[in-house]
Amino acid sequence: MTPGNFQQLANFIWSVADLLRGPYRPPQYERVMLPLTVLRRFDAVLAPTKDEVLKRYETLKDKDPQLIDRVLNALAKDDEGRPLGFHNHSQLDFSKLKGDPDNVNRHLADYINGFSENIRKIFERFEFEAEIEKLEEANRLYQVVSAFAAIDLHPRQVDNITMGLVFEDLIRRFNEAANETAGDHFTPREVIRLMVNLLLAPDTEVLTQAGKIVTICDPACGTGGMLAETQNWIRAHNPEATVKVYGQDYNPRSYAVAASDLLIKGHRDSRIEYGNTLTNDRFSGMRFDYLLANPPFGVDWKAEKKEIDRWPNFRGYSGKLPRINDGALLFLIHMIDKFQPWQPGDLDKPGSRIAIVFNGSPLFTGGAGSGESEIRRWIIEHDWLEAIVALSEQMFYNTGIGTFIWVLSNRKEEHRKGKIQLIDARERWAPMKRSLGNKRRWLDEKAIDEVTREHGALAETKTSKVFDNADFGYRRVAIQRPLRLKFQITQTAKEYYLDTFPEMLDAVLAIEEVFGNEAHFDWNQVWDEVQKIVKRLPDDKGWAKGARGTAQKKAFRDAFTAVESEAEPVIAKVHKEDAFDIEAMFPSQALPEVTLEELKALLGFIPAGKGRYIEYEADPSLKDFENIPLKEDLLSYVQREVRPYVADAWIDRNTLDEQDGGIGSVGYEINFNREFFQYQPPRPLAEIDAELEIVEKRIMGLLREVME
Repeated sequence: MTPGNFQQLANFIWSVADLLRGPYRPPQYERVMLPLTVLRRFDAVLAPTKDEVLKRYETLKDKDPQLIDRVLNALAKDDEGRPLGFHNHSQLDFSKLKGDPDNVNRHLADYINGFSENIRKIFERFEFEAEIEKLEEANRLYQVVSAFAAIDLHPRQVDNITMGLVFEDLIRRFNEAANETAGDHFTPREVIRLMVNLLLAPDTEVLTQAGKIVTICDPACGTGGMLAETQNWIRAHNPEATVKVYGQDYNPRSYAVAASDLLIKGHRDSRIEYGNTLTNDRFSGMRFDYLLANPPFGVDWKAEKKEIDRWPNFRGYSGKLPRINDGALLFLIHMIDKFQPWQPGDLDKPGSRIAIVFNGSPLFTGGAGSGESEIRRWIIEHDWLEAIVALSEQMFYNTGIGTFIWVLSNRKEEHRKGKIQLIDARERWAPMKRSLGNKRRWLDEKAIDEVTREHGALAETKTSKVFDNADFGYRRVAIQRPLRLKFQITQTAKEYYLDTFPEMLDAVLAIEEVFGNEAHFDWNQVWDEVQKIVKRLPDDKGWAKGARGTAQKKAFRDAFTAVESEAEPVIAKVHKEDAFDIEAMFPSQALPEVTLEELKALLGFIPAGKGRYIEYEADPSLKDFENIPLKEDLLSYVQREVRPYVADAWIDRNTLDEQDGGIGSVGYEINFNREFFQYQPPRPLAEIDAELEIVEKRIMGLLREVME
């Protein structure tokens, strides 16, 4: 059987699930179907040397179990004579299980216990003993075992690639039956092939060297599809290469499938581990040549946060972490921590490459200073991000959202240093003849080759653009505008104020006598006069001392003023000319070609004559933010893009971050849509009107038919 017709086998195995209806609901089918499929595969692989293993076991059965495993694991071999690394010393197999209907439950348990320790540990994750009992109680066990006994899963009939596709198809169906979220899914094989091409193609010359040893890791390996495709690519280009694969997954059944597949393929130097990658790194301290993964999309990491917060850093990254509702970027940090050190020409420091699948969120979620932005900044400023490829929607089995492949490396080629390539492959898809869940599109070989070549060329095309690292960075700076207050004494305002400060009655009446009940639009002049009026009053009638007096003054302004756009700006401070040094405030900035007075106005210092400068009070409701590209001069940008439209605006100096040399809070985002947006002019109105007229005539014609 070839990968092209795996669907026939998958359909047959799935049809066996009909026998489970009743004792199991569809989301529970995988509890039986996956372990039995794995078990039947083991049974078929071990069949050629089963008799030899049984004979040798008779001479060893009273020996130490570890010795038995060591000897028999070497004796069980595949068709090419290579030791499998596992065995089964039970007298039973699937054909014999089928031959004794009355004892099938006991025999099946004995058969599983006859495996070597490494297989038994895998089946512990399947928790299959409980399912044997449940099936026997429902009188379904014999029927299901008989159905599997009729399937030939020997590698001569079903090669490893096809078997992987069968597993993935079954898991897809289980996930659909369980209505799994978009965050939990596996990657279609053609997407994996593209990832592997992007990951490995630049190293073809190195990977084809004789005696090459390659290490690969997938920290969210699922059933091991990505590891399998990576091995296939390397072996297709270099049959003599030694490939060691390492994977980890927290789903017990996915782990069991991946670990089983690894044993069947004879990878004795490789490992699949079970556990939570974020909190229990089973490969701690190890480094790998290549890493690839498809971590969960949009899945929260609340359960892990409590433990991670106790650590001094997360996998060597000491900055802000992403928000609790999406931990995808944590997997990327984890993978970067597995980078091999890199030193040009040093074989012991070969560097590493990463390919990872994300949804759109890690590209742009979070503003400057957020965890997501800080992680992007950390990656880009270390010059690790090499390329991002945008894929079409409806490419995955149980989510229709668009996805992105990130390619990273700590050993970029010389011509890629300081550069990031964006490739838009959203229109490179072919329709599927039949939908598989949400998957209605796929990447054919032509599309995979085109994207691979485009990545290798690093050229500017309609669908490929190359940027400097700094193109994705920006400074987030607050822009303030002055508070403008109108002063007016009204009966309502008087009552409100005197309810709180009744001792101020005489002062309010004196002020009202001067200002009347009309509106006044210069609070600065009003306040100067109010201070003089109150000062002329007896001490017990004016402002109190200390905190009480401060409260009286604040409440007075709150009660008798209102924001008015036509009013004069409220003055906060008056500075002397030598009180500040503009150039010292921007040591790393080239000052714009404007007058010194204009420059000071950009920072909120307005000339008032006689060597004095006014600083206005900011209106909180008018505060705004500008994201200024890193390549842009901060002051020139505000002078050009802000001041022509709001002439009284100034830069909030409190948002200028000293640790960044006084250039504002820095953020990074990658907006794919903006970079590849193509303006489509609207159609002429006459054309639209003509179409509407045709539609109206058709509607009227239909109405006449109904009326007649």
